[in-house]
This record gives sequence, C-alpha cells and structure tokens, in this order.
Amino acid sequence: MSFKSAFTLALATVLWLGGCATRAPSQPDPVEGDEPAAVLEEREIERGQASWYGDPFHGRRTASGEIFNMHDLTAAHKTLPFGTRLRVRNLATGQDVLLRINDRGPHVRGRIIDLSRAAAAQVGLLGSGTATVVLLAE
Repeated sequence: MSFKSAFTLALATVLWLGGCATRAPSQPDPVEGDEPAAVLEEREIERGQASWYGDPFHGRRTASGEIFNMHDLTAAHKTLPFGTRLRVRNLATGQDVLLRINDRGPHVRGRIIDLSRAAAAQVGLLGSGTATVVLLAE
C-alpha cells in the first residue's frame, strides 16, 4: 500500500470516528405545564393574511384533483403538500380550525392561505373576508 493510500485511509477513519463521537447538545428540562420556546417556534409554519373562497369554486376540481366542497374543512396554499393537516388560528379572535390542504392558492398578492367557507366560518373571518392568521403544524 502506498503512503498516499495509507494516509487517505487513516484520514477517512479519523473523520469517521470523529463524526461518531459527537452528540447533540442537551436541552434544558421544560417547566411543568410550559412548552419550551423552541417547540413553539417549530410548530409555527407561517403568519400572514388569510382569505376564503366558496362559490363559484364549489363543485369544481381542485389542483389536487379532488372536487372542492366549500363545506369541508380544507384550504389552498401555494407550497404545502396536498394532504398536509394544519391548524389555522385567527390572531384577532383566537379562534382556530384544523384543516387539510387540497388546493393551490391564494392567487392574490399578500395572502398566504385561502380557507374553504366552512373553515373561514370556524375562525370568524366570513364577515371581514380576510384576517391575520398563524399556520401551525399539527
């Protein structure tokens, strides 16, 4: 075995063993009844303006291929995978809804999610049409 080959093998072994020896830093124990701040930040996906849609889209095919039913708890998001379940909370009212992403949108600048009529009713934005919301991972 040449010196170069032996050196490369020794270097690879040292790097491999060094990688095995590291461990993640430990997290402090949470106070009973409180979630650590890091967990709260991980759950939040996005904040911004929500709107809702119903007629004339009711009964039409969504981007996922299913038929849109404005009475189901669903929503349109630009990038989240179809089938993603998330909680949408209206920051003004504190009301929230658990729903599923089944469509693409919204197609209005400055909005992050379009809720079905049923989901919009649960978070209290039917009257105003839009609200500032937070999207939370479920």
